[in-house]
Amino acid sequence: MSKLFSITLSLLLLIQSFNMDLVDIAQVDDFLTHAKFHKQKYGDNIFAFISKHYGELKLQHEQEHKEEHKDHEELPFNHQTCTHSPSAFVLNWVDLSLPKTPLIQDTSSEFFYQETYSHLKNSDIFQPPKIA
Repeated sequence: MSKLFSITLSLLLLIQSFNMDLVDIAQVDDFLTHAKFHKQKYGDNIFAFISKHYGELKLQHEQEHKEEHKDHEELPFNHQTCTHSPSAFVLNWVDLSLPKTPLIQDTSSEFFYQETYSHLKNSDIFQPPKIA
């Protein structure tokens, strides 16, 4: 089930990256209906139809056939898109960094040296010389 969900989500992101919405997919039927209308009335093939509605002949076709304007609005991929990436523009830059905290010196030590050779302390060998 999780694989199906991840595949579906991946396909949705892929379709949206091509700037296609679910509305465009739902309007494919209107696209085919209008293409059949052009084939019957004007004798256009699919390439001429696409050129008249999405390509070089779009402006000319819109000016000549204003009565079909409502049908043209219902065609897929015929919406205005504007994508912006968010940007930050800072005029007055203020350093809001946190002040550095002083290092805490640990004065307590958990290591205590214990001399294990206490018997050598009392020996005369390790004593400073004496004046004779």
